Amino acid sequence: MALRQPELPRPVLRWLLSLGLSVSPRNYRRDFSNGYLVAEILSRRFPAHIQPDAYRNGCSLAAKLSNWSQLRRFLAKQEFDIAQELIEGTIHCKPGAAESLLRQLCAALTGSRTESLQDWQVDFTDSCYQTQLPVAARATTSTAIKSNIRLTEVLVEPSICINRQKAIAIINMHMGMRMREREENPRRFNIKPCFGQRVVHHLNCITACMNTDSIPKEHLLPHIHQKPEKKYVHSKELQGKQLTAPLP
Repeated sequence: MALRQPELPRPVLRWLLSLGLSVSPRNYRRDFSNGYLVAEILSRRFPAHIQPDAYRNGCSLAAKLSNWSQLRRFLAKQEFDIAQELIEGTIHCKPGAAESLLRQLCAALTGSRTESLQDWQVDFTDSCYQTQLPVAARATTSTAIKSNIRLTEVLVEPSICINRQKAIAIINMHMGMRMREREENPRRFNIKPCFGQRVVHHLNCITACMNTDSIPKEHLLPHIHQKPEKKYVHSKELQGKQLTAPLP
């Protein structure tokens, strides 16, 4: 089962089709990773500064880095609000990165307002896709590391410490997902509730089935609200009993 490609909003898609690009993008992650189509989009607005002939339409890592280094300098000169996380994710074909980059470009070039990077958390992993799968079909820890860390990331940043931190973050994300699975389906994993969980569940069942607001307190606690019967003995009767008592 392949990872489904996120859909672009209709205004962004209409804007992209109106540009008349040399290549009609079908797979956004693959087609925009080398930056060539991004250079074509910017050349429609800035023809004197961006020339598509100066960019290489290749799929090698060297071509990607060369194209994006020129685009980064131009975006910084024009003061475009494009996050570096979007650019890095687009270069390494991360899920959803190219689509988010197109939204940001559409907002910067047309003046339309789209959701900014601060409105949502940057997450270019396949965690959203994994949650849509059945429990038995979800990836293991090793598969999650292979899927979320690209080979191009290791080639660009060969630092062992940085790659180790990325792997640890993916492992923690995967372990959190597995813990949620165990909480949602305890019977599947043969998890028995502890004594405290059973008590809380029992109390919740009682309060859900029985509403004690309309019941008088006398019926709820009769042994507290019931007054004890007091037997009083008259003093004259007590004296008469003492006089009639036989002497030893």
